[in-house]
This record gives sequence, C-alpha cells and structure tokens, in this order.
Amino acid sequence: MANRLDDLKYIRKLDKSNMLALLTGFSDQLKDASEYVGGQVLPKAAGILNIVFTGMGGSAIAGDLVKCALSNELKVPFIVNRDYYLPGFVSSQTLLFVSSYSGDTEETLSAYKAAKRKKARIVVITSGGALGKMASKDGYPLIKIPAGIPPRAALGYLFVPALTVLSKMGLIKDKEKDINEAVNVLTGLRRDFLGPDVPLKKNIAKKTALALVGRIGAIYGWSGSSDCAVTRLRSQINENSKALAISHLLPEMDHNEIVGYVHPKRIINDVVVVFLRDEDDPPRITDRVEITSSIIKNRVHKIIEIKSGGEGPLARICSLIYIGDFISFYLAILNGEDPSPVDEITFLKKELSKRKYI
Repeated sequence: MANRLDDLKYIRKLDKSNMLALLTGFSDQLKDASEYVGGQVLPKAAGILNIVFTGMGGSAIAGDLVKCALSNELKVPFIVNRDYYLPGFVSSQTLLFVSSYSGDTEETLSAYKAAKRKKARIVVITSGGALGKMASKDGYPLIKIPAGIPPRAALGYLFVPALTVLSKMGLIKDKEKDINEAVNVLTGLRRDFLGPDVPLKKNIAKKTALALVGRIGAIYGWSGSSDCAVTRLRSQINENSKALAISHLLPEMDHNEIVGYVHPKRIINDVVVVFLRDEDDPPRITDRVEITSSIIKNRVHKIIEIKSGGEGPLARICSLIYIGDFISFYLAILNGEDPSPVDEITFLKKELSKRKYI
C-alpha cells in the first residue's frame, strides 16, 4: 500500500479532477489573490467596533486563518460566523465579510440579508452566484475571485483579499512581506518534504497519511496559533480522504476529552493522535502536550507531532495548513478515493433545495 504514494501514475489515475495541481498551486494563489481587491471603494474604518467573517465550509476556513494570523494585531474583536443567523451585536459599527465561494450557499445568503437589515459595513468575497448578483445590485464592495474549483481548494483566493481589505482600511499593517514569506516557505516545503516526487521515507505528509489509514485521526493544537490549522486538517480529512476525524484544542481538551481515552478500547487503540505545534505555543502548552502524550501513549496507536515552518505568524500558520492538506490528499490515495468529489454534500444540498427556505 505504501508504494502507491510514490507511484505518480497511480496517483494521477485516482486523482481524476487533479486536486494535486490545486494543492501545489496554493502558493500561487497567495501571490495573486490581493489583485482581486482592485480599486474597490471600501467601508470607512472609523467607528468599527468588531469584525465578523461569515461563511461555511472552505469559505469559513478563510476567516479562521485571518483570525489566527491577526490575533496579536487587531484591536477589535474578530469572530467567524457559521450559521444562517448573525450575532445580536452586529450593527452599523460592524465590518462584515460575507464569504461564499460559489455564491449560492444558503446559510451565507441568509446571513447577508441579515447584515443588510442590521446596516453592517459589508464586503463580499465570492466567485459569483446569487451572492455576487445581490452584492452588485446593492452596491457593496464585491471581490470576485476565480471560479470553477472546489471551495476548499480556493483558500488563498478567499483569505488574502480579506487581509488586503483590512490593510487598505488601515486596520492592520500591510501584509505583502508576510505573504511573500509564506509563498517561499510553502514552495520549500513542497519541494523538500511534501510533493509527490518526494519519496515516502522523506515525506512527512506521506508518512502521516500512512499512519492514519484505517484509523481515526484525533487532531489537536493550541487555541491560539494552530486553531485554524486544526479545523482545516479535520475538514480536509473528511472531504478529501472521505474519512472521519475528530479535533479539539488545548488547554480545553485537557479538561474533558483526555478522560475519554478509555472506552471503547477497540476504537481507542486505533486512534492516531496528531499534535500541530508552533513556536508561538506558550511553555505551558508545551507542558500540556508532553503530559497529555504520556497519559494516552499506551492507549492509542500512535502520536505524531507536526511542527510549523517559517518566521512570521502567517507563514507558520500556512505551513501547518499546507502540510495538513497534503496529508489528506495522500490519505485519499491510500483509501482508494478521488479527493475531489463530495457526493454526500452535493446530495444533501440537492435535497435541501426541494424544501424552500430562501
């Protein structure tokens, strides 16, 4: 089975929609995405009390990434909203990013309408669809990004424009240098440790995927720097690998989930724990990882630590996400699955469309 990961012909045959090309193109997205903001007339920054990024799935992960990257810089609260509804505090003093790659996500369309009623300062990021049409008609800033790829594979297009908007509004410092560093870090990772031409014995993503085959992945990180990467890896394993995974964050995990590593023993014995680590992890989190590992190491199949690369926070966060994306891709190959289709989501949306909502 392991040999499949070094067999490029087998990978290409299974990867019918060429998800691999989209993964390797992530760094190119980072380089190009800020251009889509163009000369948009953006909301005024004066008086903004909070920022809300509303979206679902891959479109919402972009908000998580922005939040993680700016956690020490933003002077106002930033939340990611995944729902039909908006928090009660949203008002005319809220900067509200509405993110839907397709432009047809029903939860996000509902939230957009609520944002209009609340007179929020709206910025829309989409490839088109109903959301694009409504934003254009309503006169809100509309950042149109390239269409035709799975939303989860458009992460660069979805989050870099948000950074650019915040920078142009004067709410954060210019991020061009940080983005360039992230591009260089990802390029090096792909070349030396992640790409399909890097053999299994040197490839951290292939080795992690091999450990996860036939097992449940439990993904953990710190609620600060690695929060978004934890969520991303879990969802990528779900969508790309067609496999279940669980996730939690330290220190909260140590106040509940750690006690669950007892029953059912047959399942616990097949769990692979993956800790996502970053140099910004506080010393107390490092202590918790070490002690938590010592408690569960003889109960689970394996414990793996994956460390970020780069100097700046954006590069380090992107590196963890990039490693995780490749892990999910190689796990899909080992599972004999084409990474791109998400048939269950497609079916669910089709069934929901028969039940009128908006």
